[in-house]
Amino acid sequence: MELKQLFVTALIPVLKVLSITALGSYLALDRVNILGEVTRKNLNTVVFYVFGPALVSSNVAQTITYQSMVKMWFMPVNILITFIIGSILGCLLIQLTRPPAHLRGLVLGCCAAGNLGMMLLIIVPAVCKEKGSPFGAPDVCHMYAMGYASLSMAVGDFYVWSYVYNIVRVSSRRGNQDYNQSAERSSTSDQATTSGKLEQRIVMVFQKMNLKSIFAPSTIGALIGFAIGVIPQIRKLLLGDGAPLRVIQDTANLLGDGAIPSLILIIGGNLLKGLRGSGIQKSLVVGIIVVRYVALPLIGVLVVKGALKFGLVHSDPLYLFVLLLQFSLPPAMNIGIMTLLFEAGENECSVIMLWTYAFASLSITFWSAAFMWLVARL
Repeated sequence: MELKQLFVTALIPVLKVLSITALGSYLALDRVNILGEVTRKNLNTVVFYVFGPALVSSNVAQTITYQSMVKMWFMPVNILITFIIGSILGCLLIQLTRPPAHLRGLVLGCCAAGNLGMMLLIIVPAVCKEKGSPFGAPDVCHMYAMGYASLSMAVGDFYVWSYVYNIVRVSSRRGNQDYNQSAERSSTSDQATTSGKLEQRIVMVFQKMNLKSIFAPSTIGALIGFAIGVIPQIRKLLLGDGAPLRVIQDTANLLGDGAIPSLILIIGGNLLKGLRGSGIQKSLVVGIIVVRYVALPLIGVLVVKGALKFGLVHSDPLYLFVLLLQFSLPPAMNIGIMTLLFEAGENECSVIMLWTYAFASLSITFWSAAFMWLVARL
C-alpha cells in the first residue's frame, strides 16, 4: 500500500470513534441533558454488570479455541509487558510530578492500561475491510482480527480489573484517609530514597488488595467465554446454527452489542467535564501522553521484533500488527468507570481522557500506518 493509503486506512476507524464521542458530549450538554451525570453513572453500572461481561464472553467463546490459544500464547505475555513497562514509566512520572495521593492510582492506571478491547475491536477489523489492506483477503483477515481482538479484550479486562481496579481503589482510599496528614509527613518522606518509597507503595498495595475484585463481572465473562470456546462439549451445546442452547449465545451477543457504543457515549459525556477543566497539573497530562504515545510504542517495536527474532511469535503480519498496536493505545475507558465507582478523581480523569483521546486521533493514525509498513517488511 502507498503511504497515503496507509494513513487513510488507519484514520477511518479513529473517525468512527470520534464521531460517537462527539455525540456523547453533545447529549451531556446542560441544555440537552439526555446524558447527564446521573444518567452516565447509571449507564456505567449497566455496562459494568451486563453489557461488558456479555461482550467479552460472546466474542471469546466464538473465536477462541484450544488450537488458537496455542498459536497466540504470546499475546497475554505481550499485554503483561505493556502493563509492566507502563507501570514503571508511570512510577517515574509520579516521582517527577508529585500528584496528590488520591490521583496516583489514576496516573499509574492511565500509563499502564491501554484500551485493549474496544479500540482493537473497531480498528483491526476495519483495517481488514479497507481496499488494498496488507493483510490479505478481507474475510479471512476479519475472522482472525476478531480472534486476536477478542483475546486481547479478554486478557486486557483481566489485567485491568485485577490490577488497575485495585490500584485506583487503594489510591482513592489512601487519598481520603491521609490527605490531611500528607503535609506533616512530607518533610520526613522527602528524606527517604526513591527505591524505599516504591517498595513501601508496593507493600501497601498488596496488603490492601481486594482479591474479590479479580472476579469482576468482565473477568467472569472472559472465563466463561474461554470455557465455552475451549471445551468442545460445551461449544457444541451453545455455538452454531444447530446448537440446542444457541439462544443463550444469541442473547449474549445482543447484550454485548450495546457495550461499545455505550462506553464511547459515556466517555464523550465525561470529556465534557474535561473541557471545563479541573486544575490538574499540565505536566501530568503531558507526561501520560508521552508515555502512551511515544515511549510505549517505541519500546513495543523492540519487544515484538525481539520476540520474532527468538521465535516466540509466528510471522503472521496481522498478528504482529495487533501486538504492536497494543503498545500505542489510549488509556482504558474502564478507568473512567472506576473513578465514578470510587468517586475519586472523576474530573481529573475527564481531563486526562479528553487530551489523550484527542491526541489518539493523530497518534493511532500515525502508529497504525507505521506498524502496517513495518510488518510488511519483517
